[in-house]
Amino acid sequence: MKERIILGIDPGTTIMGFGLIKVVGKTMQFVQLNELDLKKYSDHYLKLKLIFERTIELIDTHNPDEIAIEAPFFGKNVQSMLKLGRAQGVAMAAGLSREIPITEYLPKKIKMAITGNGNASKEQVASMLKSLLNLKTLPKNLDATDGLAAAVCHFYNSGKVVGGKNYTGWASFVKQHPNKIK
Repeated sequence: MKERIILGIDPGTTIMGFGLIKVVGKTMQFVQLNELDLKKYSDHYLKLKLIFERTIELIDTHNPDEIAIEAPFFGKNVQSMLKLGRAQGVAMAAGLSREIPITEYLPKKIKMAITGNGNASKEQVASMLKSLLNLKTLPKNLDATDGLAAAVCHFYNSGKVVGGKNYTGWASFVKQHPNKIK
């Protein structure tokens, strides 16, 4: 029976949440749930470096076969959107540097996959994950469960044509975004 590991990431410059699941056949098993707390750092570039390093460390420790990442949603604050996009970008770059396929999911799609409601609260998503994966406790910050939710969403969408964007390496990214090349 083929096993695979999925790393889910909820990127952020204050807290990056992540979760890992192991898929054996058609069942998923909880592996890890945690977060990288970046609140104590004021230098944005240092935060990006730490996000990159932590993602590489997770990849080298757990050898995920795939990465699912929450896509930034469009908010009213352009500056926070830019920071979030950068955080997501460095996490993606870490995965791409190790040749790991990455799929982005919109927050609504993740919530829909976990709870059946695209407008579910963080608490509802966390509660459903607790039930689905038989977790004993939940972390006090729910960014970690958001990362885990991305991994579980990817598990549910595996083998289906998804609305997310897939990148299997720099070549596929460039092919899908020719306008980004100068």
